[in-house]
This record gives sequence, C-alpha cells and structure tokens, in this order.
Amino acid sequence: MWRRGVSLSSMLSSSKSRLLNQMQVACGFNACQVFSTHVLNPIVAEDGVSGARRKPFVTFVLGSGPGSGKGTQCTRIVNTFGFTHLSVGDLLRKEIYSDSENGSMILDTIKEGKIVPSEVTVKLIKKAIEASENNRILVDGFPRSEENRIAYERVGGVEPDIVLFFDCPKEEMVKRVLNRNQGRIDDNIDTVKERLSVFEELNLPVIKYYSEKGILHKIDGTGTEDEIYERVLPIFAALR
Repeated sequence: MWRRGVSLSSMLSSSKSRLLNQMQVACGFNACQVFSTHVLNPIVAEDGVSGARRKPFVTFVLGSGPGSGKGTQCTRIVNTFGFTHLSVGDLLRKEIYSDSENGSMILDTIKEGKIVPSEVTVKLIKKAIEASENNRILVDGFPRSEENRIAYERVGGVEPDIVLFFDCPKEEMVKRVLNRNQGRIDDNIDTVKERLSVFEELNLPVIKYYSEKGILHKIDGTGTEDEIYERVLPIFAALR
C-alpha cells in the first residue's frame, strides 16, 4: 500500500510506464491510447434543430485480438462520423489521476495484480456517456468478456445499437503485432499466440451473443487500412 501524505499524482508520474503495463494486464485494454472526445456531427431533431438529449447511438467495437486493426479503424470512424471515442483503459487512467477514492481503489487493485471489477468499469463508461454532449458514442474494445457484458447490461443503462467485430486470421495478427513492436523483448511468436488464445477464449461468447441478437457486423480485417475501411463505411452511411 502507498504511504499516507504522498500525492497519488507524483507517485504515478514516477512509475507511469510500470503502472500502464499493469493496467493492460489487469483490465485487458490498451491504457496508452489517447482519450479523445470528437463532437463533429451531433445528431439533431427531425426539424434540424438540436433538441433535448435523447438516447445516444452507441457502437461497441471489438476485434479478434491484438493486431486486428480495430484501433486504427476506430480513429477513422470517429473522425468521419463524429463519434465520441471512449477507451476503457483511458477512463480507468483518468479516474486514477483524479485522486478520487474510486481511483485509489482502482490503483490498489492493479498494484495487487487483480482484475478491476466489471461493475467499476461499467460505471465509468456510463458516467462518460452521460457526461458527453454528443449523441454518437463509440466504445472501443468493450466488452471483452461475458462478465463485462453482463455487468454492462445490469448497470450500463444504454444498450449498444450495433457491434462491430474486426475478424482477422491469427497468423496475420501475429505478424502485425511483431512488426509494430520491434525491439520489445516480451513480444515473440509464442507469447503473442498465447495472448491471442486467451483473448479468443474470453471474446468468443460475447461475439456469439451479439450475433444472436442481430446487431453484430463482422468485418474482414485483412488487407490495407483503406480496404478495411471501405467495408466499414456502408454500415454508417445512414449517419452522414
């Protein structure tokens, strides 16, 4: 445990790299992504005038694993269609830096090598959605497990309208991860394949659930960034 009287912010800055690595293990999200809130094209009432807040259009974006291309496509979707981009890793990091009681609990959980409770994560997502002035919300990389999904349905309050799933062959994802992480000693073929296997085990039940609900859009994650994005565009064409 940290000693009393020491600033949480100063402790974080001195061990930032280690903390972010622990966060990736604890919650399975990329805590280094930049938290962005793009409000480019807010949805307006039918008469063309912005009216009272109505149910936001929520999109969940999932990938078949690290290297699926999900993050790159999220950025392009946000920039083209004016979504507010919510990354769970960034929400957790923001809460930790706030020096709140909840942030201290999250930090202690990560330091102890435990998983941040799904309900805590969901409440942060819900809070961010409610705080946003935008009616288009993109949640990047969530839910990652059935536990995440069930907690969101119980606490979240706003169901996703669509779920994107970027499906990419394991061999291609391994190649992409190794290429982008050149020089990192913790990434070799075996470790990357192991990470993908764990990811797949957690992710498949979630994909199956949303597929059965009829809101899943499976996108071929192979090819160039532009080729993949051309497969995404028709899904959001009505939002232009």
